[in-house]
Amino acid sequence: MSADLLPFIAILPASIYSLLTLWCGWLFFRDQGILKKQHDTAISILKPVKGMDEGSYENFASFCKQDYAAPQQLIFCVADADDPAIEIIQQLMADFPHHDISLNIDPAIHGPNYKVSNLINAFPKTKYDLLMICDSDIRVEPTFLQSVTTHFSGPGVGLVTSPYRSSTVHGAITAFEALAFTSEMVPNVVTALKLEGLSFALGAAMTFRRQALQDIGGLEALVEYLADDYQLGNQIHRAGWQLVLDRQFVESMLKPESLATIFSRQLRWARTMRVSRPGGYLASGITLPGLAIVAALLSGPPLLALSAISLLYLVRLTVTTLFSRYYLRDNLLPAWAWLLPLRDLLAFGTWLLAFAGNHVIWRGHCFLIRSNGKLKEL
Repeated sequence: MSADLLPFIAILPASIYSLLTLWCGWLFFRDQGILKKQHDTAISILKPVKGMDEGSYENFASFCKQDYAAPQQLIFCVADADDPAIEIIQQLMADFPHHDISLNIDPAIHGPNYKVSNLINAFPKTKYDLLMICDSDIRVEPTFLQSVTTHFSGPGVGLVTSPYRSSTVHGAITAFEALAFTSEMVPNVVTALKLEGLSFALGAAMTFRRQALQDIGGLEALVEYLADDYQLGNQIHRAGWQLVLDRQFVESMLKPESLATIFSRQLRWARTMRVSRPGGYLASGITLPGLAIVAALLSGPPLLALSAISLLYLVRLTVTTLFSRYYLRDNLLPAWAWLLPLRDLLAFGTWLLAFAGNHVIWRGHCFLIRSNGKLKEL
């Protein structure tokens, strides 16, 4: 009898963790209101750009359509004078002549993280004490700046980071990647927030005080790291500032890509997290549904194993659908629910492969990640 229970014991950690994320999600998202503040605050927004993204013009224009009274400065950071995105940026400047938009083209390299080098080159142009770094593939709602800047009413907040989702997909391949935000990233972040507090930032959109950045040594403190977003949040946190996770999602606009490209990116993220949070990354393995599937199949007769896996996915699909429909509101589920077991197996595979090497491919360049998270280009 005890041997027959092994497949069901194997699925317990992943099932319990899945229910825990649902509880943490409910605690975080139950208050959807925007906090009250006295007035809007002037802000400088840095956008590092390399190449074209899905809907680049609309992504950029969404920052020019903010319901926001204070001055806004939008700086596009480009390294290559032949970058195809420059034409789009120039069109944006012509369409919004009354907005403070500038284009900085500078190929100078300050370290192995080319994105941070790009930001360092444009940083002297920033005018205001409130700063933001936001990826080029991000699209936002008109109330976005209102939402993130409200948290700075108190003096102790050093950085506000925004969760992200992908609601528009181009078939199964992009849905496969978008599902990672719904089933893994957001549940993990809200659970970490509840259990241990926020000590890192999400790279899609990060808003922070100039003083907080100065306290960690400026952007130069990030240029040798792959996980510059994690390091920005973590170093500001260790400098004594409070980090806040905003409740308003930004939209990550995914373009059609091959499964191999997506897998390479997922592996890069996994190896990045392994060196950034080694203890937490190792411990996270026990909560992975993919590991539970493998363990259940190996621990008992096939019929019992399939029964245990079915029970696991009754929980898993329920929790992920609730995240999709009510928390992220990306509406990926139930339409793409059949991809969830495949998504979980890939997550388990990349978790394992993260221990098998220290090399990553990033925008066509091969890097070695050292044990301290720093990069060496090969």
